[in-house]
Amino acid sequence: MARSYVSQDEPEEEGTVDLTPMLDVVFIMLIFFIVTATFIKETGVEVNRPEAETAEQKPNTAVLVAIGADNSVWIDQRRVDIRSVRANIERLHAENPGGGVVIQADELSSMKTFAEVLDQARQVVPAERIALATEQR
Repeated sequence: MARSYVSQDEPEEEGTVDLTPMLDVVFIMLIFFIVTATFIKETGVEVNRPEAETAEQKPNTAVLVAIGADNSVWIDQRRVDIRSVRANIERLHAENPGGGVVIQADELSSMKTFAEVLDQARQVVPAERIALATEQR
């Protein structure tokens, strides 16, 4: 009868998994997605923009102003008083002086509100860098 003895000198091999390479890959993927992500500016209110045949994409937008259907004015995801539009545009324009202003006016908003916002934006930014956001037909 043969007996098998395990010597005390040999350590038993344990089944361990090294997670370091997997964590490295996960962190590299996370960094990749953060760096390549596009950050979209939002106004804070849903706007139904009017349609236009001459709509075109404007690069380098620094300030996004939205006018809701109830004539509420939104800048930087918060509602602002119509009298403080200029101060808010000045603050945001100071962060990116080369950028322009895009006004997103709802189809049902009044022309009076749009004209007031446009007038205050023109006091900060030259008229050629102010645009009205529309939908392509």
